[in-house]
Amino acid sequence: MGEVKDDIERRLEAALAPERLHVRDDSAQHIGHAGHRPEGETHFFVEVVSRQFAGQSRVARQRLVFAALGDLMHRRIHALSINASAPDEASPDSV
Repeated sequence: MGEVKDDIERRLEAALAPERLHVRDDSAQHIGHAGHRPEGETHFFVEVVSRQFAGQSRVARQRLVFAALGDLMHRRIHALSINASAPDEASPDSV
């Protein structure tokens, strides 16, 4: 596991108390694209299930994730794909 991935997990755990959380580093799929760095950890996929998302729009959920990640979004993460759902919306096959 990488340093940025670990930091993403810690911050989301602390801010959203998720029932399920999966963070995947997709940087290797973006070699040669904008924002890619040779050491990786630039492009991520996050799947998170949290009660805090109940009744929230997709945009509001993304804002909660971005707020939790704070400065990582400006310094270390170039691209982030987010699948955020409330517990009653989550597929049992997810995460």
